[in-house]
Amino acid sequence: MSATASYTPPNDSAHQPIGWLGRLRIWKMIFSVALSERLVYRGDFALGTLMRFLPIVTQIFLWWAIFDSIDAAGISERSEQLVAENPTGEPTAQIGGFGFRDMVAYYLITMIARAFSSMPGLASGIAQQIREGEIKRYMIQPIDLIGFLLLNRIAHKIAYYAVAFAPFGLVFYLCRDYFVSGFPPSHLFLSFLASLAMGFAIGFFLEAAIGMIGFWFLEVSSLLFLYMLFSFFLSGHMFPLSLLPDNIEWFVNLLPLKYLAYFPAAVFLGKIPEDELAGEMAMEAAWLVFFIIVCRVAYARGVSRYSGYGG
Repeated sequence: MSATASYTPPNDSAHQPIGWLGRLRIWKMIFSVALSERLVYRGDFALGTLMRFLPIVTQIFLWWAIFDSIDAAGISERSEQLVAENPTGEPTAQIGGFGFRDMVAYYLITMIARAFSSMPGLASGIAQQIREGEIKRYMIQPIDLIGFLLLNRIAHKIAYYAVAFAPFGLVFYLCRDYFVSGFPPSHLFLSFLASLAMGFAIGFFLEAAIGMIGFWFLEVSSLLFLYMLFSFFLSGHMFPLSLLPDNIEWFVNLLPLKYLAYFPAAVFLGKIPEDELAGEMAMEAAWLVFFIIVCRVAYARGVSRYSGYGG
């Protein structure tokens, strides 16, 4: 008597494609874990937020001296008239469309914008993972590297602002008199929020794209240093871009860096003309799409040429 044995293939469910529902569960889990990890450092967030505002004190005294010297030199045509209306002796000059109070308010708003768009350690972290071979885990697991890092940054920002809301509120309450134009109209405030969100995304995908250069070069620290140097000056973090000479300002305004700090602050303070606001928002969205594509293409090309050895 002979028996025929039937072959049963092994369970290959682990290699089956993951549907959208499964991916949503994965992203939800990643976000929850990342948020929990960031909330562990809530005390550090609160203290760090207060420390971030200390340079504002120096900026106030510095710009007071600058505006006061302009008034004393008689550069401001309206200075004599406004001094009579201003018994406190506060500087009345205008530089690049900014008065003294506008300048202080500008720096306060840029602190918020930079907190959204800054991505410390992102590019260097990606390059390090590529160099040390840690990136292999994203190739063998159903997790997208860019999506994983993006969710981690979103969790970081949510945890940061949830903890830093009170310090931010305290500082802005104490400095409320510097906002001479008051709270912006609803359409400007919505544009401000949209510019912050897109500024966050531009900052993320721009630095992630720089990190992807690690697929071709072992070290990107020098390139990252140059980017941070230019970003500090050309994003408007150091001073409003409207203070630049006309023959330079037009070129700087073509760059995407202004959307990291200057543009959100200018929108909030009403420094962007109403007829140019929609075009500027569209341009910011276009830059965002551009950097998303660059980041994705760089990652796909880099993975295709990547070789990892050992465990």
